[in-house]
Amino acid sequence: MPPEHIKSASATEKHHNPYIFAGLLIAGIAVVCVLFNILTGGRFLEGTNLAVIVSHTVYPTFIAWGLCFLFACGYTDLSVGGILVLGSFASCILGNWLGYPGVVLGGLVAGTLLIFLNFNVFAFTKIPSWIAGISLAMIYEAVAVFLKVGEKTEPLVNAELNREYRLLGQLPWSVVLLAVGLVAAYFIYNKTTVGLNIRALGGNREVAKALGINIVKTLLWVGLICGIFIGIASFIQQSYAGRTTVKTGLTSMFVVFQPLAIVLLAQILQKRINIIVAVPICAFIIYAIFNLLTILRVPSGTIQEAVLGAFLIVFGIFGQRNVKGVVK
Repeated sequence: MPPEHIKSASATEKHHNPYIFAGLLIAGIAVVCVLFNILTGGRFLEGTNLAVIVSHTVYPTFIAWGLCFLFACGYTDLSVGGILVLGSFASCILGNWLGYPGVVLGGLVAGTLLIFLNFNVFAFTKIPSWIAGISLAMIYEAVAVFLKVGEKTEPLVNAELNREYRLLGQLPWSVVLLAVGLVAAYFIYNKTTVGLNIRALGGNREVAKALGINIVKTLLWVGLICGIFIGIASFIQQSYAGRTTVKTGLTSMFVVFQPLAIVLLAQILQKRINIIVAVPICAFIIYAIFNLLTILRVPSGTIQEAVLGAFLIVFGIFGQRNVKGVVK
């Protein structure tokens, strides 16, 4: 009969197995969905309602993956919302001109170039990233307003994306993009030298530098990778909604509130499951909660967001219960 401490170690190892935890988490979500269905009189698990939830999770998931790389290197960029607006504009304009190649290229080029530009600012100046991000957000919002009021550009940015070019934001194509994005994000984050360097930089900049990691080069890689995911999110969002409105007065930052909540929840779960895998799971959880509140006729906006905030606090308490000291 094995000693008691060996059995205890075996139980702990089993508890920390990410595959077992992921299975238990998904099973728990399924149980909660059944409870939600009972609360809503069978409306929550209707096929059309589940399709709405899944459709809503796709483009925020890509934003959240981009934020994972951003936060992993220890930087904060508050201009992502403004970039999403401009990327959506570009996707719409080029999409109506060139079809699907324009839809994809518009979002990808705008998102990648602007995020990459941001990280050039972060890398080559000593301005704190959150301050630079706010400044850049105001610039991007001003550019969007300029496009909206310009006589030649106003009809372009106020136009809807042609319905025949919106398949990338609809099921099942959006889920196909989600699956491809999951594989790509997981591989880059966990299996490449760039991914390891990014996480090392976020862990301790001086140690990373002492280990021979090129700080500037790594930051530019973050800008490129994050920009690609934000660009993909831009054309998926435009394909789903068809139209994007101008944001002013730093309201573009609210665009990334829900993706930020997804990342925060995924960071809590990453002690048990890889954060890249946790992101789409957390996206489904959060949008399922919003969907439930909508079905129950809870007013949208501040009340729903207050419920989400309370949910994150409770989840964070449980997620950090064994952590001693200050949580970063």
